[in-house]
Amino acid sequence: MTQTADTAPLSPTASTLTDTARRETSLLRMTREHPTTALWNDSADPEQLRRSIGFGAVGATCNPVIALAAITADLPHWTRRITELAAERPRAGESELGWAVVEELSVNAAALLEPAFEAHQGRNGRLSIQTDPRLHRDPAALVAQAERFAALAPNIIVKIPATAAGIEAIEEVTFRGISVNATVSFTVAQATAVAEAVERGLDRRTRAGLPTEQMGPVATIMGGRLDDWLKIVAQREGLLFEPGALDWAGVAALKRAYGVFAERGYRTRVLSAAFRTHLHLSELVGGDLVISPPFEWQEQINRNDLPLPARIDEPVDAGIIESLSRLDDFRAAYEPDGLRPEQFEAFGASRRTLRQFLEADAALDALVRDILVAAP
Repeated sequence: MTQTADTAPLSPTASTLTDTARRETSLLRMTREHPTTALWNDSADPEQLRRSIGFGAVGATCNPVIALAAITADLPHWTRRITELAAERPRAGESELGWAVVEELSVNAAALLEPAFEAHQGRNGRLSIQTDPRLHRDPAALVAQAERFAALAPNIIVKIPATAAGIEAIEEVTFRGISVNATVSFTVAQATAVAEAVERGLDRRTRAGLPTEQMGPVATIMGGRLDDWLKIVAQREGLLFEPGALDWAGVAALKRAYGVFAERGYRTRVLSAAFRTHLHLSELVGGDLVISPPFEWQEQINRNDLPLPARIDEPVDAGIIESLSRLDDFRAAYEPDGLRPEQFEAFGASRRTLRQFLEADAALDALVRDILVAAP
């Protein structure tokens, strides 16, 4: 096995960069030299998004974890705003008010992306807003919330979990003309099920004489969260791997999904999210896909002037794939038929992530509660 993952912090090199290199960052060069590789910012925080757009970003995302972080980062502002919203909606509970803030944060971010939305004719320039994680078992509720979110701004893309219920909702939402992004998605099987659902929805629109040209569906694979889960499984099973090998699992799944999508001609793009190493970006450059790093990773990549040549067609070392295949859960994640839709929600990474999203939702409720009913 010849490849190793760079999991340690990158060595600072910013002091050696020329003024020109400082102006044209690694990511800006990437988006200029590889225009099909779209950079999105994994946050709707307005200041971070403005700076990320300067790096070439043409999209962004919001979910309960991201919203909570953005609110706590500017708590005085959002405390005032939540107080105002409570006065405007005297019967609203803490959950309704919390989600009103998520919507407001998303609308503000969407406005920053409107120029890219127009320039890319709807394929990019979108703000991805996640449906309430408490709805993950209810297709009808997911569809209803997707319609609400899509009405907030013309460049909204709605995140729906890649569970069996979510796959059902994705087809219907696509038919209704709403662009979708899958979340709680870690495997090639989930990504392909999402793409197949989108194809069914788009085909239904075509048969109904409805337009599809300006839709921009994506299917996320949360590569770093797959890595996290396989490390837990390896420890539980007492298996040893070459140092860094487990950091290639998410990359392998992303590359495999990209190849399957290209082969089958899906109109959905793969999206890389949940960064743990720069491999979740650097190994995918050159592809017709979306890469959505947190802003902190963008800063680190630029600070180190990381070279970003095209590597999407470079396969993961066969020895690493063979070693990782000792894990049943890696094979389930890597093979296009590794899981059936009824198994998606029970996959370990899915359960961990759903719990984290639900916990963030509860934490947002608690934050609103503390503002509305301050401790004596």
